Amino acid sequence: MVLFGNVDLSWLGHSGFKIKDTLHNRVLYVDPFKIGECEPADAILLTHSHYNHCSIEDIKNISTPKTVILAPADCQSKFRDIALRTAVIMSPGRSITMGNINIEAIPAYNNDKEFHQKDNGWLGYVIDINSKRIYHSGDSDFIKEMTNLNKIDIALMPVSGKFVMTAKEAAEAVASFEPKLAIPMHYGEIIGDKADAEKFKELSSVPVEILEKE
Repeated sequence: MVLFGNVDLSWLGHSGFKIKDTLHNRVLYVDPFKIGECEPADAILLTHSHYNHCSIEDIKNISTPKTVILAPADCQSKFRDIALRTAVIMSPGRSITMGNINIEAIPAYNNDKEFHQKDNGWLGYVIDINSKRIYHSGDSDFIKEMTNLNKIDIALMPVSGKFVMTAKEAAEAVASFEPKLAIPMHYGEIIGDKADAEKFKELSSVPVEILEKE
């Protein structure tokens, strides 16, 4: 876990994170997958419809009737049977404000691979919470849209390669927008291991913290 102002950020494995607003006691999750018992979500952000990012079992475990789900359009049919009051379909460039939290959807895609195509409209997110800006890249390569990011406090970056960017590419990506801190993800489950995270830290020109899974 890393504490950044009034924001607690925990890595839950793979690309899953819990983001807690300690000032207002609100809890957000991004791409929860195999997370076990966790406190209920005020909002769940899904980057795309692959099973390890849009995990219905995990969504059910942390949802209440008040939970808001943000997701691209092709996730909608997967959580149709979950008792929710609010589901918001997000597309690149759309933003939504929930009290003191603003969430902007950012494109996420592969440049030279077929796994995550730009036309799918899949997402990363910039989460502005308590004046801290957290960027979750989703499953992405180093894409041109990342060079337009600004004033990012924490960047959550995939490092495992094959389906997403490699550790070297992730280091090049964060160098382009210079977050205050970068945290590696998308390893330790399905593909990649801690060596990828350590390689990212070695190559990165910005500070990197490797979190332990919670």
